[in-house]
Amino acid sequence: ILAVLKAGGAYVPLDPAYASERLHNILLDASPSIILADGYGRSILSESALSSLTVLDPTVKINGDATNPDLQNLTSRHLAYVIYTSGSTGNPKGVMVEHSQVTRLFDSTAPWYNFDKNDVWIMTHSFSFDVSVWELWGALRYGGKLVIPSYHTTQSPEDMYQLICEQGVTVLNMTPSAFKPLIRVQSQTIQRDQLRYVVLAGEALEPA
Repeated sequence: ILAVLKAGGAYVPLDPAYASERLHNILLDASPSIILADGYGRSILSESALSSLTVLDPTVKINGDATNPDLQNLTSRHLAYVIYTSGSTGNPKGVMVEHSQVTRLFDSTAPWYNFDKNDVWIMTHSFSFDVSVWELWGALRYGGKLVIPSYHTTQSPEDMYQLICEQGVTVLNMTPSAFKPLIRVQSQTIQRDQLRYVVLAGEALEPA
């Protein structure tokens, strides 16, 4: 993702856990100039869907290309990413977001949280879900650390809480329903976390 942005492009995240029909619909609608996919990603998308597209394997290093290009014409009004809606009311729709909109998100909320370089964020959402923008770029925006758990870890409250404690996570973003099991685990273990902020979104927050 960083390479795409540093090259002046915009990214369209495709989660291999999503249904193949959804992924194919997004490919058709987005018409990407380049697809970054390893062997597993190619198998999920299928070779037939990729036959007319340029596909690069991000695990293969390409010699000779600049790793920090000077993009003089890139501005804050250029596209940063496109994330697609769930499609619950029809086909998924791409929401186009500029660089300026991402920076505005953090600039406007900075006084609320006072995040800094000592914060440790954890990415609990798929990068195809818009909350991931807050998790991913929040950590990098403030020079902090980003912890990316495996999918299996995110499905286990016990493993998630252990990872949060081991990595010294200070910023956690979750839905209320996903956070409740963590509260239960916390009450049943001697491990103690270092959380400064728990940001809840996506669902109504019920009174305790």
